[in-house]
Amino acid sequence: MDVDDDDFFTNLDRPGRAANNNTFQERLRRASRDDDGAEIPDAPPFMFEEEEETPLQQLIRHWMNERHSPDILPNEGELLAGLLDHIRSQSETVQLLRTDPSSSEEEHFRIVLVQTEVERVKFIVRSYLRTRLFKIEKFARYIMTNPQVQQQLSESEVEHARRFARLTDQHFYHSVLQSLPETQQTLDDQPPFVPSMVTEPDKGRAVFVLARQDCPPVRLPDGTALDMRKGHISLTPYSVVEQLVARGEAELV
Repeated sequence: MDVDDDDFFTNLDRPGRAANNNTFQERLRRASRDDDGAEIPDAPPFMFEEEEETPLQQLIRHWMNERHSPDILPNEGELLAGLLDHIRSQSETVQLLRTDPSSSEEEHFRIVLVQTEVERVKFIVRSYLRTRLFKIEKFARYIMTNPQVQQQLSESEVEHARRFARLTDQHFYHSVLQSLPETQQTLDDQPPFVPSMVTEPDKGRAVFVLARQDCPPVRLPDGTALDMRKGHISLTPYSVVEQLVARGEAELV
């Protein structure tokens, strides 16, 4: 058995070459021409083609979006399941190779590299899940009163939000609310000119967003239009670019 048969780096983290190729093409077009006046030929079309995102690249993008977004984003359960299955198979392969006396020194070195990459992916997965767990507990009551948000979560996440909201309600009641008048014992009052008692995501918070492609103009709070070209980074309220991020046309940085 050879670790190269199912190389972790090839399956999960193939580095894209599109950005470097575009940069080289731009330099090529700006370069001075030869003395004979010959035209510089255009680069072949494949230099402008972008490789499809690998599962690891997708996970990193969703991880960064989740960390920088003030709102809780849709669950990426299928992507996580596929990555975890691949990590499990890689770990089993590594364990077999480590116990194989016929493995060469070069193969043992490759095993170390694969183990390092596996731990890197595990860190990203754990950080992604911890970020979602933090938001679920912070917005538990908001989630339970908003069916549309519940549809973006997995069943286990919705159940955790339900249990957490119930436990906090019980804690507040036994600690404070039972000593108050009955009309003041609720946790969802919405008196006029007073912030809501239910913690909600602040979609007006400013975020840095990177356009992954040429995006349609978006309207800023002051009424001006923002034209986001591919590679452009902007600082805008999250609500302005929420749909671009949801469609994958932009990502938070």
